[in-house]
Amino acid sequence: MRVVSGTYRGRRLKSLDGNNTRPTSDKVKESIFNMIGPYFDGGRVLDLFAGSGGLAIEAISRGMELAVCVDRSYPAMKIIQENIKITKEPEKFITLKMDANQAIQKLALEDEAFDLILLDPPYAKQQILQQLEKMLSENLLKRDGLVVCETDKTVELPDRIESLNQIKKQNYGMTAVTIYRNED
Repeated sequence: MRVVSGTYRGRRLKSLDGNNTRPTSDKVKESIFNMIGPYFDGGRVLDLFAGSGGLAIEAISRGMELAVCVDRSYPAMKIIQENIKITKEPEKFITLKMDANQAIQKLALEDEAFDLILLDPPYAKQQILQQLEKMLSENLLKRDGLVVCETDKTVELPDRIESLNQIKKQNYGMTAVTIYRNED
C-alpha cells in the first residue's frame, strides 16, 4: 500500500495485520480521487473509519489542509500514527480513538464542518444511512461537500439521502464506491 499521488506520492504505508481491516487498494484509491478531485485547493477531510489512515493521507497529499482520522481500535490508531509520521507533516492530522458515533457527537459539539467525508466501515457493521443522517443534522458536511462511501458491492445505497445527491457509483471487484454531493 502506498500514496498514489501528490506531495507524498510513492511513500509506503503500513497496514494492520489480519482480517480486521481491508485497506483500500491503490487502484480503488486512485479511482476514488480521480472521481472527486483529483487534487484539492485546501479543505478539511474526515475519515470516519480510518483503519490505516491511507485515504486521509492521500487526501492531504492531494491538497487538503487538515484530516481527522477516527478509529476505535488501538492497533489501528498505532498504524495511523506511524503512517502520519511518514508524511513528516503531523500537524495536518488529528486522530481520535473512539467509535464513529462518538466521533460524530464530539465533532458536532466542536462545531466542525468538512469538505470531504470518507466512510469505509467494516462491511458487517455498516450504519452508513444513520451516520450520514446524523452528520447532516449536525451540519458536519459543508455545502457542496462530498461523501465517499466504500461498501460491499451488494449494498444498495439510495440515490438521495436528505440533502445528499448521489453523483457517481462504481464497482471494483467486491467493492462499491458511491459518491454524494451535499446540495443543501
